[in-house]
Amino acid sequence: MKLSLTLSEDGSHTLCREDLNETYHSIHGAIQESNHVFINAGLKHWLQINGSKEIEILEVGFGTGLNALLTLDYLQNATKMKCVTKYTGYELFPLAQKIIQQLNYTSQKESLNILKKEFKMMHAADWSEPIKLNPKFELTKLNKTILKLDDIQRYDLIFYDAFAPQVEPTLWDINVFTKIYNATKPGGIFVTYCAKGQVRRDLESVGFEMERIAGPPGKREMLRGTKY
Repeated sequence: MKLSLTLSEDGSHTLCREDLNETYHSIHGAIQESNHVFINAGLKHWLQINGSKEIEILEVGFGTGLNALLTLDYLQNATKMKCVTKYTGYELFPLAQKIIQQLNYTSQKESLNILKKEFKMMHAADWSEPIKLNPKFELTKLNKTILKLDDIQRYDLIFYDAFAPQVEPTLWDINVFTKIYNATKPGGIFVTYCAKGQVRRDLESVGFEMERIAGPPGKREMLRGTKY
């Protein structure tokens, strides 16, 4: 797996997986995209409905750890860590430390710079072993396929950040969506940058009530679903 590092338009790094010719984040802005799709449309939306309490988050495609970092940043600054958080990230192809050390996310703003130690802890943590990044934020990274996900209703919020359907179609299969739906609590929220019609229809067919909402810069729409 050959990776190249590049600056996106907002000054934050993204990676290109050259064998797939696919970037990990939007070239229009990596942090900008993640904040729009996963933090504002996902985490903030869930908190507005449910209030600051306990939340369990599942991320498919842990990758650079950017979504986990921005989640911790938002909870620390917007909620003052009132919300007890368990965050589980699935990643089949972990990044090498030499790549991680080059990522510039913590230098992009002061609140992220404060989390420099926590960002290093995320990536130094052993796989399958929970780690407390602070007393109210627990991270568990799993180096395995999402097909191993248990069908137990436990997650409040799903960050679906896998590579695009045309690149990794197996991760957008209806069988995967069924597992995700079964693992989501009633009232749970599903968000993804993808807005393909077939993806929306498949998510609806397994039980999510889907909506198209405005996408991040460079992308007209994204998808958000709710399990009722």
